[in-house]
Formats: sequence, C-alpha cells, structure tokens
Amino acid sequence: MQNNVLDQEWDTAGLLRFAFPTVIMMLFMGLYTIVDTIFVARMAGTDALSAINVVCPVVNITVGLGTMFAAGGNAVISRKMGMGQKQEAKEDFTVLVMTAAVTGGIILAAGTIWMDRIVYVLGASDLLFPYCKEYLGVLLLFLPANMLQTVYSNLFVTAGRPGLGFGLSVLAGLANILLDYVFMVLCGLGIRGAALGTGCGYCIVAVTGTVFFLRSKGSLSFAGFGWKWKVIKESMLNGSSEMVGQMAAAVTTFLFNITIMALAGEDGVAAVTIMIYSQFLLNTLYIGFSMGVAPVIGFNYGNQSSIRQKKVFRICMRFIMASSLPAFGFSMLGGAWVAGIFVPAASPVYRIAAEGFSVFSWSFLFCGLNIFTSAMFTALSEGMVSAVLSFFRTFGLLAGGILLLPHFFGITGVFLAVPAAEGIMFFISVLCLIHYRKRYLYW
Repeated sequence: MQNNVLDQEWDTAGLLRFAFPTVIMMLFMGLYTIVDTIFVARMAGTDALSAINVVCPVVNITVGLGTMFAAGGNAVISRKMGMGQKQEAKEDFTVLVMTAAVTGGIILAAGTIWMDRIVYVLGASDLLFPYCKEYLGVLLLFLPANMLQTVYSNLFVTAGRPGLGFGLSVLAGLANILLDYVFMVLCGLGIRGAALGTGCGYCIVAVTGTVFFLRSKGSLSFAGFGWKWKVIKESMLNGSSEMVGQMAAAVTTFLFNITIMALAGEDGVAAVTIMIYSQFLLNTLYIGFSMGVAPVIGFNYGNQSSIRQKKVFRICMRFIMASSLPAFGFSMLGGAWVAGIFVPAASPVYRIAAEGFSVFSWSFLFCGLNIFTSAMFTALSEGMVSAVLSFFRTFGLLAGGILLLPHFFGITGVFLAVPAAEGIMFFISVLCLIHYRKRYLYW
C-alpha cells in the first residue's frame, strides 16, 4: 500500500489539494450546465427553457443511477484497497462500469419507446410539448455516455487521479459551450442543438475514461469481468442515498413545475428553472468536496485508522463552515444579476426569479453540512443511514414544503420550500453525526 495516495497523514492543505480538482470539476460541470440553459433561454426563448426543466427528471434519474453505482461502489472499492485487496477492487470496478453501461442502454430504449407518454406525464403543456420532445429525443441517445461519465468522474478520485477528472470536465464543458454556439446559432438547430452539445460533452469523458482505465497500470483499472451480484447489490445499497437524492430531485422538480405552472404559467416554470440550475451550481461546491474526500474516509475506515479519520473529519467541518457564508452572500446579493444573465430585466420571468432569490438564498447556510453528512455515511458503507438522510432532505421535507407553503404564501411559498427543508435537515444531520460518532471514530 506504499504507492497508494490515500494512505497518508492528511493536513488541511493536503486534503484540500486532493479534493480541489474534484471541487473544480463539479463547479465547472455546474457552470457549463448554466451556460447551456443560458443559450437556450437567449437563443430559443423562455418556453424552451421551461421545457428543459420539464424533462429534467429523466436526467435526474440517469445521474442518480450512475451516482448510486459510483458512490456506492467507491465505498466498496476504497475499503478493499484499504484492506490491501487490490485485484478484487479492480474486478469490482469492472463490474460496476458494465452495470452502469447496461443500465444506460435500458433507459435509452424505454425512453424512446414511451417518449410522448413520459413528456405528458411530466407535466408539459401543449405549448411546451414540442420543445420537450425535441430536447429529450436527442438527449436520450447520449444517456449511456452520461452514466459512464458519472461513474468515471467519481472513480478517477479513487484511482488517485483527481486531476484527470478535472481536466476532462473542463474539456467537456468547453466543448459543450462551443458546440452550443455551433449547433444553436450557426446551424439553427434550436433546442435540439443544446441537447446535441450536452451529449457530445458526455461522450468526451465517457470515451476518454474508458481508454484510460483500459490502459491504466495504477491502483485501479479494468480486470477480469464476471457478474458479481453481491458487489452490485452492496454498491446499490451503499449508494442508495445518492439515488434517493436524484429520484427525489426528479419528483420535486415535477412538483415545482406543476405548482408554479398553476400560479404563474410558463413564465413561472422558466423562473423556477433559473433557480434550480443556480442552486445546482452553488451546491456543486459541496458535492465536489464530498466526492473528493469520500475515498479518504472510506480508506481510513477500511484501514481502521481512527486518528486519521478524526483529523480528516475536523478539516471537513472547518471547510464547510468557512464556505457556507460566502455562498449565502453571493446568492443573496447576486441573485438579481444571475436572473439577468438568463432573461432581460424587463421580462416577467426576471421579476419572478429575482424576487425568489431573496428567499431561496437562505438554503445555502445549511445545505453544505447536509450534503457532506449524507456523502460521509455512504463512504462509511452506511448506505441506509445515508439514504434516509437524503430522502428527508431532498424529498420528504421539500415535497411537504412545496405542497403546503404556497397555500399560505403564494409564489413566495414555492421558493421558501427549499430553505425550510434545508434548515430542518441541518439539525437532523447534526444529531445523526453525534449519534454515530463513537461507532466510526470520526469525532
């Protein structure tokens, strides 16, 4: 284990350097997702922007499945690496990649067969239906690549190559932005061009990742393949919180859409789209950090190194506390500016989004700890605990807020649902960390 980058004493600077490429990778992924929606809003109109949010649950489910295999498998793989079982870790990795690829193919087939029904079930109005079908019809072709991108982006870190994931993410993002311009502006493909640009970005990471792991001679690479159902089951259980989170995001996005559609029509859906994608961009800071440190936590757990684990945990807590206030301040002070990037200041969509940011921003005081706590329990192979936390945060509390608060506060209640859910979840996360501190020796 002397050559394993995870097997070392971590100080604050070292851990942040290790996690930094993954943080930047996720931030950049969020940034180019934002740019994608800006192109749609500016080049295809706010109805096309609303359509992206209507079909977003399909992408949520795909990313959720990919993250479930990646995060849950990472816990299994990094633990076995910590125990010195290198060959078995490589075999498990191979199984998980193949499982993700097959799952992506199944989603592609099912989505193509039942596309019209899916679009209507997701709440598309007659006005939005053609936009939804055009976007989803192209994006479905690239969902297997999206699955592989998600798996590789997580496991580059476990392989000790976080910089590679960062570099590929930057390359994919730049390609996406450039291709958005080519397909939407020069070729006039409209919303289909946005989907095509996004899909090409998926392929860059998927293809390069496959080549890398085929040729890798390091700690993680492809090995002999066989359907190890026990590993798949354990990975699914460990990563169930991530799947729950994305499934919940799909359902709550649907609830957001139908609720705001009833209160403000298609303009309201467009405003919610701006809010959700902006939230994703800021949340990627904590998602990336949690992904970056998860292999270290899993390795220390497998290696039974309580002193190292406590030190890593303290560093993580300091990072989250130090970054939450700036994230809140940026959202509160810059919300109107962000809305203006998507749509003209004179539009009804701008007014709804700018007012919503003043309420929505409070969620960033609490979400960092909530995201990290769920990810940490996944890394500790406590998939059920992580899944319960993720369920309450991303569905139970949030769905309840979306359904209840608009009855009292109107449109403001729609935007209040997120900070209310995050605030309640913050205290639940703290109680959970206290309860399990002795079992996993991180506190």
